[in-house]
Amino acid sequence: MAGVRVLNELGSRIGDQIRAAVPEAEVVDVGPEPPADGLTADVLFGGWAPHSFEYAQRVPWVQMSGTGVDKVPPELFVGRTVTCARGASAVPISEFVLGAMLAFEKRFPDVWLHEPPEHWNFERLGGLQDRTLGIVGLGGIGVAIAERAVPFGMRVLALRRTDAPSPVAGVELHSSLGPLLEASDHLVLAVPLTARTEHLLDADAFAAVKPGVHLVNIARGRLVDQDALRVALDDGRVAMATLDTVDPEPLPAGHWLYEHPQVRLSAHISWASHLGMGSTVDLFVDNLRRFSAGEPLQDIVNPEAGY
Repeated sequence: MAGVRVLNELGSRIGDQIRAAVPEAEVVDVGPEPPADGLTADVLFGGWAPHSFEYAQRVPWVQMSGTGVDKVPPELFVGRTVTCARGASAVPISEFVLGAMLAFEKRFPDVWLHEPPEHWNFERLGGLQDRTLGIVGLGGIGVAIAERAVPFGMRVLALRRTDAPSPVAGVELHSSLGPLLEASDHLVLAVPLTARTEHLLDADAFAAVKPGVHLVNIARGRLVDQDALRVALDDGRVAMATLDTVDPEPLPAGHWLYEHPQVRLSAHISWASHLGMGSTVDLFVDNLRRFSAGEPLQDIVNPEAGY
Protein backbone atom coordinates (compact mmCIF):
# COMPACT_ATOMS: atom_id res chain seq x y z
CA MET A 1 0.00 0.00 0.00
CA ALA A 2 3.07 2.21 -0.14
CA GLY A 3 2.40 5.45 -1.97
CA VAL A 4 -1.35 5.51 -1.25
CA ARG A 5 -2.31 8.90 0.16
CA VAL A 6 -5.46 9.44 2.23
CA LEU A 7 -7.05 12.79 2.98
CA ASN A 8 -8.87 12.32 6.29
CA GLU A 9 -11.56 14.85 7.26
CA LEU A 10 -12.63 13.09 10.47
CA GLY A 11 -9.95 14.35 12.82
CA SER A 12 -6.62 13.18 14.12
CA ARG A 13 -8.09 10.46 16.31
CA ILE A 14 -9.61 8.73 13.29
CA GLY A 15 -6.40 9.43 11.38
CA ASP A 16 -4.42 7.58 14.07
CA GLN A 17 -6.77 4.59 13.78
CA ILE A 18 -6.17 4.44 10.02
CA ARG A 19 -2.40 4.75 10.49
CA ALA A 20 -2.44 1.94 13.03
CA ALA A 21 -4.41 -0.32 10.68
CA VAL A 22 -2.46 0.51 7.50
CA PRO A 23 0.90 1.99 8.52
CA GLU A 24 2.21 1.84 4.97
CA ALA A 25 -0.39 4.38 3.77
CA GLU A 26 0.19 8.13 4.05
CA VAL A 27 -2.65 9.71 5.99
CA VAL A 28 -3.03 13.48 5.85
CA ASP A 29 -5.46 14.92 8.39
CA VAL A 30 -7.21 17.92 6.84
CA GLY A 31 -9.25 20.46 8.74
CA PRO A 32 -12.09 22.83 7.84
CA GLU A 33 -9.83 25.04 5.74
CA PRO A 34 -9.71 24.85 1.91
CA PRO A 35 -7.14 22.52 0.36
CA ALA A 36 -3.66 23.84 -0.28
CA ASP A 37 -2.57 24.52 -3.85
CA GLY A 38 -1.22 21.42 -5.54
CA LEU A 39 -2.58 18.98 -2.95
CA THR A 40 -3.57 15.62 -4.46
CA ALA A 41 -4.31 12.19 -3.04
CA ASP A 42 -5.86 8.83 -3.85
CA VAL A 43 -8.89 9.03 -1.59
CA LEU A 44 -10.87 11.44 0.57
CA PHE A 45 -12.36 9.95 3.74
CA GLY A 46 -15.21 12.02 5.17
CA GLY A 47 -17.34 14.02 2.78
CA TRP A 48 -19.30 16.26 5.15
CA ALA A 49 -16.86 19.10 5.95
CA PRO A 50 -17.26 22.68 4.68
CA HIS A 51 -14.75 22.18 1.84
CA SER A 52 -15.34 18.50 1.10
CA PHE A 53 -16.24 19.10 -2.52
CA GLU A 54 -13.02 21.04 -3.08
CA TYR A 55 -11.02 18.19 -1.56
CA ALA A 56 -13.00 15.66 -3.60
CA GLN A 57 -11.83 17.36 -6.78
CA ARG A 58 -8.27 16.36 -5.82
CA VAL A 59 -8.95 12.60 -5.65
CA PRO A 60 -10.31 9.81 -7.87
CA TRP A 61 -12.17 8.17 -5.00
CA VAL A 62 -14.29 9.48 -2.12
CA GLN A 63 -15.21 7.24 0.80
CA MET A 64 -18.19 8.78 2.58
CA SER A 65 -18.24 8.33 6.34
CA GLY A 66 -22.01 7.81 6.35
CA THR A 67 -24.58 5.79 4.45
CA GLY A 68 -27.05 8.29 3.05
CA VAL A 69 -25.95 10.39 0.09
CA ASP A 70 -29.11 12.42 -0.49
CA LYS A 71 -27.31 15.63 0.55
CA VAL A 72 -24.22 15.00 -1.57
CA PRO A 73 -23.91 17.45 -4.50
CA PRO A 74 -24.53 15.60 -7.79
CA GLU A 75 -21.30 16.98 -9.23
CA LEU A 76 -19.31 15.06 -6.63
CA PHE A 77 -20.02 11.88 -8.57
CA VAL A 78 -18.63 13.23 -11.82
CA GLY A 79 -15.20 11.85 -12.65
CA ARG A 80 -14.68 9.80 -9.50
CA THR A 81 -15.87 6.75 -7.59
CA VAL A 82 -17.93 7.34 -4.45
CA THR A 83 -18.33 4.65 -1.81
CA CYS A 84 -20.29 4.80 1.44
CA ALA A 85 -20.21 3.24 4.89
CA ARG A 86 -23.19 1.00 4.22
CA GLY A 87 -24.11 -1.02 7.30
CA ALA A 88 -21.53 0.59 9.60
CA SER A 89 -24.22 1.88 11.99
CA ALA A 90 -26.60 -1.05 11.61
CA VAL A 91 -26.06 -2.46 15.10
CA PRO A 92 -26.56 0.73 17.16
CA ILE A 93 -29.47 1.85 14.99
CA SER A 94 -31.19 -1.53 15.28
CA GLU A 95 -30.73 -1.43 19.06
CA PHE A 96 -32.25 2.06 19.08
CA VAL A 97 -35.28 0.76 17.16
CA LEU A 98 -35.75 -2.16 19.55
CA GLY A 99 -35.48 0.26 22.47
CA ALA A 100 -38.08 2.54 20.89
CA MET A 101 -40.52 -0.32 20.33
CA LEU A 102 -40.07 -1.60 23.87
CA ALA A 103 -40.52 1.91 25.26
CA PHE A 104 -43.79 2.22 23.34
CA GLU A 105 -45.13 -1.16 24.50
CA LYS A 106 -43.96 -0.81 28.12
CA ARG A 107 -44.97 2.87 28.25
CA PHE A 108 -41.55 4.17 29.23
CA PRO A 109 -41.04 6.69 30.76
CA ASP A 110 -44.67 7.17 31.81
CA VAL A 111 -44.64 4.19 34.18
CA TRP A 112 -41.82 5.63 36.31
CA LEU A 113 -43.27 6.90 39.59
CA HIS A 114 -42.93 10.35 41.10
CA GLU A 115 -45.81 10.04 43.58
CA PRO A 116 -48.01 7.22 44.91
CA PRO A 117 -50.07 5.72 42.06
CA GLU A 118 -53.80 5.09 42.08
CA HIS A 119 -53.12 1.33 41.89
CA TRP A 120 -50.09 -0.68 42.99
CA ASN A 121 -49.12 -3.90 41.23
CA PHE A 122 -51.44 -3.29 38.30
CA GLU A 123 -50.96 -1.70 34.87
CA ARG A 124 -51.90 -2.35 31.25
CA LEU A 125 -48.70 -2.88 29.30
CA GLY A 126 -47.97 -4.33 25.90
CA GLY A 127 -45.07 -6.38 24.58
CA LEU A 128 -43.31 -7.37 21.40
CA GLN A 129 -44.38 -11.03 21.43
CA ASP A 130 -46.84 -11.62 18.55
CA ARG A 131 -46.72 -8.00 17.43
CA THR A 132 -46.21 -7.34 13.72
CA LEU A 133 -43.21 -5.31 12.67
CA GLY A 134 -43.06 -3.76 9.21
CA ILE A 135 -39.58 -2.80 8.01
CA VAL A 136 -39.48 -0.51 4.99
CA GLY A 137 -36.09 -1.31 3.45
CA LEU A 138 -34.18 -4.53 4.06
CA GLY A 139 -30.65 -3.25 3.67
CA GLY A 140 -27.97 -3.51 6.34
CA ILE A 141 -30.00 -1.63 8.94
CA GLY A 142 -33.26 -3.39 8.12
CA VAL A 143 -31.56 -6.79 8.35
CA ALA A 144 -30.05 -5.90 11.74
CA ILE A 145 -33.49 -4.84 13.02
CA ALA A 146 -35.07 -8.08 11.78
CA GLU A 147 -32.33 -10.18 13.35
CA ARG A 148 -33.16 -8.67 16.73
CA ALA A 149 -36.94 -8.60 16.37
CA VAL A 150 -37.42 -12.26 15.40
CA PRO A 151 -36.08 -13.60 18.75
CA PHE A 152 -38.62 -11.40 20.53
CA GLY A 153 -41.36 -13.41 18.86
CA MET A 154 -42.41 -10.69 16.46
CA ARG A 155 -43.93 -11.33 13.06
CA VAL A 156 -41.66 -9.42 10.69
CA LEU A 157 -42.71 -8.08 7.29
CA ALA A 158 -40.27 -6.27 5.03
CA LEU A 159 -40.50 -4.21 1.88
CA ARG A 160 -37.59 -4.96 -0.44
CA ARG A 161 -36.82 -3.51 -3.87
CA THR A 162 -35.32 -6.77 -5.21
CA ASP A 163 -36.62 -10.34 -5.38
CA ALA A 164 -33.60 -11.68 -3.49
CA PRO A 165 -34.52 -13.97 -0.58
CA SER A 166 -34.48 -12.61 2.93
CA PRO A 167 -31.13 -13.05 4.71
CA VAL A 168 -33.08 -13.46 7.95
CA ALA A 169 -35.18 -16.58 8.40
CA GLY A 170 -38.84 -15.96 9.11
CA VAL A 171 -39.09 -12.54 7.47
CA GLU A 172 -42.02 -12.15 5.05
CA LEU A 173 -40.98 -10.15 1.99
CA HIS A 174 -43.31 -7.83 0.10
CA SER A 175 -42.82 -5.79 -3.05
CA SER A 176 -45.36 -3.09 -2.19
CA LEU A 177 -46.00 -0.97 0.87
CA GLY A 178 -49.70 -1.84 1.26
CA PRO A 179 -49.38 -5.11 3.22
CA LEU A 180 -47.01 -3.47 5.71
CA LEU A 181 -49.33 -0.53 6.28
CA GLU A 182 -52.33 -2.76 6.85
CA ALA A 183 -50.69 -5.20 9.27
CA SER A 184 -47.93 -3.43 11.18
CA ASP A 185 -48.15 -2.60 14.86
CA HIS A 186 -44.70 -1.03 14.53
CA LEU A 187 -43.65 0.49 11.20
CA VAL A 188 -39.94 1.27 10.79
CA LEU A 189 -38.50 3.37 7.98
CA ALA A 190 -35.03 2.14 7.02
CA VAL A 191 -34.95 3.06 3.34
CA PRO A 192 -32.79 5.64 1.51
CA LEU A 193 -34.25 8.99 0.53
CA THR A 194 -34.62 9.14 -3.24
CA ALA A 195 -37.02 10.75 -5.69
CA ARG A 196 -39.15 7.58 -5.41
CA THR A 197 -39.26 7.50 -1.61
CA GLU A 198 -39.73 11.17 -0.76
CA HIS A 199 -43.03 11.47 1.18
CA LEU A 200 -43.44 7.70 0.98
CA LEU A 201 -45.73 8.09 3.97
CA ASP A 202 -48.27 10.65 2.80
CA ALA A 203 -51.94 11.21 3.59
CA ASP A 204 -53.00 8.17 1.56
CA ALA A 205 -50.47 5.95 3.31
CA PHE A 206 -51.55 7.13 6.76
CA ALA A 207 -55.16 6.48 5.81
CA ALA A 208 -54.19 2.86 5.13
CA VAL A 209 -52.20 2.12 8.30
CA LYS A 210 -53.40 -0.20 11.02
CA PRO A 211 -55.04 2.06 13.61
CA GLY A 212 -52.77 2.60 16.59
CA VAL A 213 -49.52 1.98 14.72
CA HIS A 214 -46.20 3.08 16.18
CA LEU A 215 -44.05 4.79 13.53
CA VAL A 216 -40.25 4.77 13.88
CA ASN A 217 -38.13 6.80 11.46
CA ILE A 218 -34.35 6.35 11.66
CA ALA A 219 -33.72 7.03 7.97
CA ARG A 220 -34.55 10.49 6.56
CA GLY A 221 -37.14 13.05 7.58
CA ARG A 222 -38.43 13.68 4.06
CA LEU A 223 -39.66 10.10 3.82
CA VAL A 224 -42.63 11.37 5.83
CA ASP A 225 -45.11 14.08 4.90
CA GLN A 226 -45.07 15.73 8.32
CA ASP A 227 -48.32 17.63 7.76
CA ALA A 228 -50.06 14.33 7.01
CA LEU A 229 -48.36 12.77 10.05
CA ARG A 230 -49.76 15.50 12.27
CA VAL A 231 -53.29 14.74 11.10
CA ALA A 232 -52.74 11.00 11.67
CA LEU A 233 -51.41 11.63 15.17
CA ASP A 234 -54.28 13.90 16.07
CA ASP A 235 -56.95 11.46 14.86
CA GLY A 236 -55.24 8.49 16.55
CA ARG A 237 -54.40 6.42 13.48
CA VAL A 238 -50.76 6.81 14.51
CA ALA A 239 -50.52 6.23 18.25
CA MET A 240 -46.90 7.34 18.52
CA ALA A 241 -44.14 8.58 16.23
CA THR A 242 -40.57 7.99 17.32
CA LEU A 243 -38.57 10.28 15.06
CA ASP A 244 -34.79 10.34 14.99
CA THR A 245 -34.88 12.13 11.63
CA VAL A 246 -37.10 15.04 10.64
CA ASP A 247 -37.35 17.75 8.02
CA PRO A 248 -35.60 20.13 8.32
CA GLU A 249 -32.60 19.32 10.47
CA PRO A 250 -31.91 20.94 12.83
CA LEU A 251 -35.57 21.43 13.63
CA PRO A 252 -36.24 25.12 14.45
CA ALA A 253 -37.44 26.27 17.85
CA GLY A 254 -41.19 26.32 18.24
CA HIS A 255 -41.85 23.53 15.74
CA TRP A 256 -44.93 21.48 16.58
CA LEU A 257 -42.95 18.23 16.70
CA TYR A 258 -41.23 19.37 19.91
CA GLU A 259 -44.51 19.73 21.75
CA HIS A 260 -46.81 17.03 20.37
CA PRO A 261 -47.60 14.54 23.17
CA GLN A 262 -47.48 11.56 20.77
CA VAL A 263 -44.06 12.36 19.34
CA ARG A 264 -40.74 11.14 20.71
CA LEU A 265 -38.06 13.20 19.06
CA SER A 266 -34.30 12.74 19.04
CA ALA A 267 -31.54 14.63 17.24
CA HIS A 268 -30.46 12.08 14.58
CA ILE A 269 -28.38 10.16 17.10
CA SER A 270 -29.62 6.57 16.64
CA TRP A 271 -26.25 5.70 15.03
CA ALA A 272 -24.25 6.65 18.14
CA SER A 273 -22.74 4.02 20.45
CA HIS A 274 -19.87 3.35 22.83
CA LEU A 275 -18.01 1.77 19.90
CA GLY A 276 -17.63 5.16 18.20
CA MET A 277 -16.79 5.07 14.50
CA GLY A 278 -14.90 1.78 14.66
CA SER A 279 -17.10 0.03 12.12
CA THR A 280 -16.90 2.98 9.73
CA VAL A 281 -13.10 2.95 9.90
CA ASP A 282 -13.04 -0.83 9.43
CA LEU A 283 -15.07 -0.54 6.22
CA PHE A 284 -12.77 2.16 4.92
CA VAL A 285 -9.63 0.19 5.77
CA ASP A 286 -11.01 -2.82 3.92
CA ASN A 287 -11.70 -0.67 0.86
CA LEU A 288 -8.28 0.95 1.15
CA ARG A 289 -6.64 -2.45 0.98
CA ARG A 290 -8.81 -3.35 -2.00
CA PHE A 291 -7.82 -0.13 -3.74
CA SER A 292 -4.12 -0.81 -3.18
CA ALA A 293 -4.47 -4.37 -4.48
CA GLY A 294 -6.39 -3.27 -7.55
CA GLU A 295 -9.51 -5.12 -6.39
CA PRO A 296 -13.11 -3.86 -6.81
CA LEU A 297 -14.26 -1.48 -4.09
CA GLN A 298 -17.20 -2.36 -1.87
CA ASP A 299 -20.37 -0.28 -1.41
CA ILE A 300 -20.06 1.88 -4.52
CA VAL A 301 -22.86 4.46 -4.65
CA ASN A 302 -25.10 4.50 -7.71
CA PRO A 303 -25.90 8.21 -8.14
CA GLU A 304 -28.91 7.47 -10.34
CA ALA A 305 -30.46 5.19 -7.73
CA GLY A 306 -29.46 7.50 -4.89
CA TYR A 307 -27.71 4.93 -2.69
